[in-house]
Amino acid sequence: MTLPALQNTSVFFRRILSQFPQDISLAFAYGSGVFKQSGTTQGQMAKNMLDFVFAVDDPVTWHTMNLIENRKHYSFLKYLGPKQISTIQNEYGAGVYFNTSVPADEKLIKYGVISTDELIEDLLHWKTMYIAGRLHKPVRILLQSENGKLRAALGANLKSAITASFLMLPESFSEEELFLQIAGLSYSGDFRMVIGEDKSKVSNIVKDNLQHFRILYSNILQECPQVVYKPQQGRLEVDKSPEGQFTQLMSLPRTLQQQITRLVDLPGKNRDVEEILLQVAQDPDCGLVVQQGIYSIVKRSSISQSAKGIITAGLWKSVSYSTKKLWKMWKGWRRKTP
Repeated sequence: MTLPALQNTSVFFRRILSQFPQDISLAFAYGSGVFKQSGTTQGQMAKNMLDFVFAVDDPVTWHTMNLIENRKHYSFLKYLGPKQISTIQNEYGAGVYFNTSVPADEKLIKYGVISTDELIEDLLHWKTMYIAGRLHKPVRILLQSENGKLRAALGANLKSAITASFLMLPESFSEEELFLQIAGLSYSGDFRMVIGEDKSKVSNIVKDNLQHFRILYSNILQECPQVVYKPQQGRLEVDKSPEGQFTQLMSLPRTLQQQITRLVDLPGKNRDVEEILLQVAQDPDCGLVVQQGIYSIVKRSSISQSAKGIITAGLWKSVSYSTKKLWKMWKGWRRKTP
């Protein structure tokens, strides 16, 4: 999972991490402040907010310590105390608590806190796809504990991204087409792609980071029995037979299988999942059904997490953050307009 990106900034990231309680099972940085995106200069990249996610085993203890060390990072919710903050983190939205627009080492950062158990659940079953989707794309792993369940879940999440993408792609496709499909999974259904994000975001992420995607996925592709991977030509061929698609559907994360079942099963039928997936595997629109299932997962979590963000960030920071997103969307639109 660790990618050889921006090695010269490792001391900077260690300084950032040192400002937080150290009981972290996984810490990673992601986004346009870490990986260059197409259409962005190095100067613009340096000005972008840095995004982090911290997975912690005990959110109450972690927030207790962070409130002592970094009380100013929190909105008015700091007055509720660490137990209530942890309840808001775990029970609402996508299980993540974000503090945003935080000054750190002459940069502005945003960091999300998620429980390790909640992260593993999302990685394995795509409960919300909120953090699992971010980990479909290259990230910079800053710290990872020797947690075997977490390590296995990180690998399973990447395999699920490949499998879901296979179902939505034709029989033969390029590496870039695969990576575009993978990178777009967590944006399908995200209302922020309608208003608030650059419409070219997915292609901007992939275009300048093809090598990072290869590092992330090449071993899995080479070991996958359902695909012929030709790395020298940058081409892939996948099994699109009903039998092949049924095998892929059966290995999808549980929440996505449940969403597909709800979409396909007629009211009152109550057929089991295997029977429904067998039907979907023979449907010419199999890929579309999978896409609709992902859309429904992402739509629900993106709306609920964004609503929670207004409270956790505070009104002023939320307005400021949203304004910057709209400005980036407008600049992206201007680049595409002749």
